[in-house]
Amino acid sequence: MEKKRVMFVTGTRADYGKMKPLMKALTARDDFETVIFVCGMHLSKTFGSTYKEVLKDRYDEVHVAFGLRQTGSMSADLGATVTYLSGYVEHVEPDMIVVHGDRMDALAGAIVGALHNIVVAHIEGGELSGTIDESTRHAISKFAHVHFVCTREAKTRLMQLGEEEGRIYVIGSPDIDVMLSENLPTLSAAKERYEIPFEDYGLLMYHPVTTEYEQTEAHAKAVVDAVLESGRNFIAIYPNSDLGSELILNEYRRFEGNERIRLFPSLRFEYFLTLLKNADVLLGNSSAGVREAGIYGVPAIDVGTRQSGRYLPRSDGSLRHVGDDRDEILSALRNSGGRRAPDFAFGDGKSTERFLCVVTDPAFWEVGIQKHFVDLNL
Repeated sequence: MEKKRVMFVTGTRADYGKMKPLMKALTARDDFETVIFVCGMHLSKTFGSTYKEVLKDRYDEVHVAFGLRQTGSMSADLGATVTYLSGYVEHVEPDMIVVHGDRMDALAGAIVGALHNIVVAHIEGGELSGTIDESTRHAISKFAHVHFVCTREAKTRLMQLGEEEGRIYVIGSPDIDVMLSENLPTLSAAKERYEIPFEDYGLLMYHPVTTEYEQTEAHAKAVVDAVLESGRNFIAIYPNSDLGSELILNEYRRFEGNERIRLFPSLRFEYFLTLLKNADVLLGNSSAGVREAGIYGVPAIDVGTRQSGRYLPRSDGSLRHVGDDRDEILSALRNSGGRRAPDFAFGDGKSTERFLCVVTDPAFWEVGIQKHFVDLNL
């Protein structure tokens, strides 16, 4: 097989953590060359300038799109990213573009790849996200030529979207490979790095719901009220940069000066995992409560509608749903319980191995860029 150039598009700390094991695996091989295109939320100083974390990891080629600053308008940012990326791929000429999840940066990568006749691989299609994210995820899947999904349920959903079964590979979630590795930082190292003074703590990860913008301020206030009234220690992480993030950040200002709260724009992925692994509870509306917390058996409290339809609350209370209401959230915090049994529904730590088995097979690269809609047998 001739050497292949694979370009990954990353726009957030979250999708970078998901794709990092795959990036590292291809970078270590002589028959692949990796190109990392960094854009979106990575470039925001407010959210931690996380492009620096990508640069530290030393890939074959990293392009940080400093000219792409987010405006706050998702449609405008999508258009700008498509325009910028179109010029870049004509220069780089990748054999494949890899995108993840349901963000606008991933949609831009999928559109550009498809319109340039470049194979597009979508990581974690077929998931249920809620809000506009779910529509974005499914749109990316329709532009993509191959799919690397977490579960058989996700595969079935893609087939419901008319995707050909032979283009879909069930590999699990790649970040679980890192979660289950023996190379994570120690808890003491993580606490020292981020100056966390308390022994016991919960994690707070709360993002805006773009379709509920008018209620965002009230919902964020309910979360912050409950956290403050709970009397518990918390490590709080900034929301993503979607519409409404500024309203959540305004509420987070109430944490300033509170000795029980440590607030961070972002955490380096491996350190975040160590802190998650040792947390008493994960509160918020992040998918980490549904997926990653389960790997470590950490109780999770899901707030609001953002993850609606993505899971069923567990009868033991280890994963529960509450509304955007202070009293509900506070009650759940006071009764969050202890550890739960680990849940490996989204992966078993072998995703990178399965991914490599697929992309190192010369037959994989014969995939056609002309897709055909497959009708259900009704």
